[in-house]
Amino acid sequence: MTPHVLALLFVGVALVLLLSGMPVAFALGVVSVTFMIGFMPAANISDLAEMLYHGMSDFTLLAIPLFLLMGDAIGKTRAAADLYESAYRWLYRLPGGLGIANVIGCSIFAAMCGSSTATAAAIGAMGIPEMRKRGYSGGLAGGLVAAGGTLGILIPPSITFILYGIVVEQSIGRLFIAGIVPGILLALLFAVWVGYKAHRDNRSRRGDAGAIAREHFTLAERMESLPRLLPFLVIITVVMITLYGGFATPSEVAGVGAFATIVMVVIVYRCWRWSDVKPIVLGTAGESCMLMMIIAMSFLFTYVMSYLHITQDMTQWLVTLHMSKWEYLFWMDLLVVLLGFFLPPVAIILMVTPVIMPGLLAHGFDPIWFGVNMTILMETGLIHPPVGLNLFVIQGIAPDIRLKELVLGVLPFIVIILLFVVVLSAFPQLATWLPTAFFRH
Repeated sequence: MTPHVLALLFVGVALVLLLSGMPVAFALGVVSVTFMIGFMPAANISDLAEMLYHGMSDFTLLAIPLFLLMGDAIGKTRAAADLYESAYRWLYRLPGGLGIANVIGCSIFAAMCGSSTATAAAIGAMGIPEMRKRGYSGGLAGGLVAAGGTLGILIPPSITFILYGIVVEQSIGRLFIAGIVPGILLALLFAVWVGYKAHRDNRSRRGDAGAIAREHFTLAERMESLPRLLPFLVIITVVMITLYGGFATPSEVAGVGAFATIVMVVIVYRCWRWSDVKPIVLGTAGESCMLMMIIAMSFLFTYVMSYLHITQDMTQWLVTLHMSKWEYLFWMDLLVVLLGFFLPPVAIILMVTPVIMPGLLAHGFDPIWFGVNMTILMETGLIHPPVGLNLFVIQGIAPDIRLKELVLGVLPFIVIILLFVVVLSAFPQLATWLPTAFFRH
């Protein structure tokens, strides 16, 4: 069997299993073990357990369950509600102030947990009912929370950046810093669209019962909400100073953040009983096991690809296509977007990055910049069918919002993301300037 036929068969079987609805970890594991048995020596199969252990022994991976613990500790307590309420009280005067408060809430929550689905679930559970009660359409309310949740894999700390850094062997600290400016800019663009859309909808329905309600908060009420923000600001400050000050590795920073978050929910929100702690612990354990299984099987998947020379042959084929720099980037970006229709970001990074990265480096692209570019593109996969994990999260929160309405509501955010990728490609300094300046000193 020729290498090209073997490569097509290997990738084809993997896609069929993934599209069949089989869990990602099991699909990758089944196809890997099957091809090991069929095309590799028996000695390799006997080393299977050792290979999986070696792939999972990277100390950096410890950051993932710890960041998930941060997110669950906030999302499953009153902490997220206080964050959301405080932001709204200070933004209520703006057109679409409640919607903008949801975007801000998503941004801050994302900066503390690094998970898109956790962000969408935590903010959506509070924000969507409040927005709909005040006259926001189901599409706008659900769409902005689904899109705002995607900031979780861009604004540091980001689980996606951790995995990308491990695979590409790049500094995770640089990747975290590179995501700050694009994350803030995307959040601002989302907020501008929400404000404009809410204002336009309100003008068209002025005088109707369904018009977006306007509220008023006194200065005393707004000042009263500030102490609720203080614990979040303290935790974010501690995490940022510890990481970017060079005092600790990303895994150690995750431990500091998780410990600080647990202390906050115990002291401030009195969550010390087992009935309070149980949802946090079980939620973190479930999400961590799922991600770690995917990561372990993805390492096995890429090992089999490399052993059978599939990765090398595909890389050589891509390099010999004689495309220009921007043509190559366009097709690689399109590949990431298309895979986002079927695969979660974790699987895309671990399966695709080893294949396309040599060509990107050969064309002179900065791997730190491409990490941000790839992460932004993978955001679209979280908010468009057929996978669209954040869409399913929103439907679980608000089942009365029809999928068609939700997709139409999230479509403008997808357009914003894709246009931003074009801008980022034209001005890569948006992602590279801050880490370059930071690590220069």
